[in-house]
Amino acid sequence: MRPARHWETRFGARDFGGFQDCFFRDRPMDTARIAVVGAGVVGLSTAVCISKLVPRCSITIISDKFTPDTTSDVAAGMLIPHTYPDTPIHTQKQWFRETFNHLFAIANSAEAGDAGVHLVSGWQIFQSTPTEEVPFWADVVLGFRKMTEAELKKFPQYVFGQAFTTLKCECPAYLPWLEKRIKGSGGWTLTRRIEDLWELHPSFDIVVNCSGLGSRQLAGDSKIFPVRGQVLQVQAPWVEHFIRDGSGLTYIYPGTSHVTLGGTRQKGDWNLSPDAENSREILSRCCALEPSLHGACNIREKVGLRPYRPGVRLQTELLARDGQRLPVVHHYGHGSGGISVHWGTALEAARLVSECVCALRTPIPKSNL
Repeated sequence: MRPARHWETRFGARDFGGFQDCFFRDRPMDTARIAVVGAGVVGLSTAVCISKLVPRCSITIISDKFTPDTTSDVAAGMLIPHTYPDTPIHTQKQWFRETFNHLFAIANSAEAGDAGVHLVSGWQIFQSTPTEEVPFWADVVLGFRKMTEAELKKFPQYVFGQAFTTLKCECPAYLPWLEKRIKGSGGWTLTRRIEDLWELHPSFDIVVNCSGLGSRQLAGDSKIFPVRGQVLQVQAPWVEHFIRDGSGLTYIYPGTSHVTLGGTRQKGDWNLSPDAENSREILSRCCALEPSLHGACNIREKVGLRPYRPGVRLQTELLARDGQRLPVVHHYGHGSGGISVHWGTALEAARLVSECVCALRTPIPKSNL
């Protein structure tokens, strides 16, 4: 197995090709050189899926930020799906099921602690009965049922609720766990800010764009925009069950080292600095749901920008300049639902990469003319 290495560089685009000999000198001639741009949960899971599904390839993850400095590191990591208006429900359910099954297997293994994946039970509550009392994902999570009248007495302002067990995936542990698997299969990581995907040509045969909000620039995609999320991380070890308002705006998610209290949903806001008024509002709303949180201590504020888009972009594009071509697989735009579907969409992205690799390895028939 070829040892993995990490490179850090801030060279210009024309200097990038100088790393080719160092990166790829030991590779067989038919090895496909694949660059994954982005090192959040989407980029890393995509790299792992490619390593499993695409034979004879080398993988380099390129990003200006790695854990613990990614948007994914701020995410609470609860597997409760977000709905994408531009994506068919059956597709969203498949993505969620594949992700749930992947993480459930980890939760039931000796790797659970290192990977930061565990089961958690709790309630999703509503101030009015929802149109859809049984959501599309109800048969994927465990033990989904309508809350009893006795349970609802805990939440006097709410009239309907759902009880179930789901998974929590804590990215500050999960991302290093994924990185370890990538490097273990011979992959590379490179700290580098990419300004233009074409910088990666001809050093790489295929580029996978998992840059999230960076796709506004890298893919010229005006459909993607930030939705600012601020959360509090507190010490409240007596809180063992999650509580989520059906609107998704207020939530209490217990984890292994802290309880996450949320949140905000501020469209078009690029501000990464914590806002004191937001923090006061979050704590007030969460204490209304769980009064014991008045006793929480060691409060820390965290902010992340969700890469929102009406639908996840999973698509192959062929870039062309001066007669040269560069296949790009786009995989971004998960918004607040990235953790819940990351493995399912990564599998789909890996299949698109496999198609690109097959096309590269297929000889072009000679013309009879």
